[in-house]
Amino acid sequence: MDKLLAFDIWGEYGHFRKIYTTTSPLTYSVPTRTSLAGLIGAIAGIDKDEYLKFSSKSCENLAVGLNSPVEKVRIPENLIKTESDFKKMHCITNRTQIRFEFLKNPSFRVYFAHSDKKLYEKVKSLLSGHKCIYTPCLGISEHIASFKFVGEFEYETVTSGEKATLHSVIPESKVIKLDFQDSLEYISERQPVEMDEDRCVLEYDNVVFERCAKPISASVKDFCKLGSGDNIVFL
Repeated sequence: MDKLLAFDIWGEYGHFRKIYTTTSPLTYSVPTRTSLAGLIGAIAGIDKDEYLKFSSKSCENLAVGLNSPVEKVRIPENLIKTESDFKKMHCITNRTQIRFEFLKNPSFRVYFAHSDKKLYEKVKSLLSGHKCIYTPCLGISEHIASFKFVGEFEYETVTSGEKATLHSVIPESKVIKLDFQDSLEYISERQPVEMDEDRCVLEYDNVVFERCAKPISASVKDFCKLGSGDNIVFL
């Protein structure tokens, strides 16, 4: 039976920028698979220009679930142009005010497995000791993330297509049928799933989740049944 690691990340604010928003940046509601790969790279100390070599779907399995409801706020920020004289930032008067959209009090549970046992054990050792090489953040460096190791769990892959209660976001490409319930708020976002080493997006998918962090009942092509009792779907 295979194993994976689970850990929680949270912070006061987060921003996972939607790639098609420039002058008024909007945020995805949950971290994309590409963001999660960067987070793992930061914890393991892999350079930002190198971690994509270790994050393809063929070798790295990632999933994410919500621990808290999705809440968003918009805050104006003054951006200054530092290219001309970085050492005298206090003298810069050329400013541009931009309205950013942020996640408020975001908290997620991340699931990680990797075919490279050396890397897997390194991440396990760091997380269990509450250590990291680079500082993890929630999307951008201004939003430093707290993290806590939840545990290592054995998991079984289920491919029967049976209905299950799922505790992670669900890629729509794996959905056979959603069991909609009136009391839940379903959200679907189109996100980048995989990038090559030149940061060109190779694959997009819609991900489905419940806004208030409640599990979703659905039939999917495959999911993982964890020893903890949770059921998750890898992105």
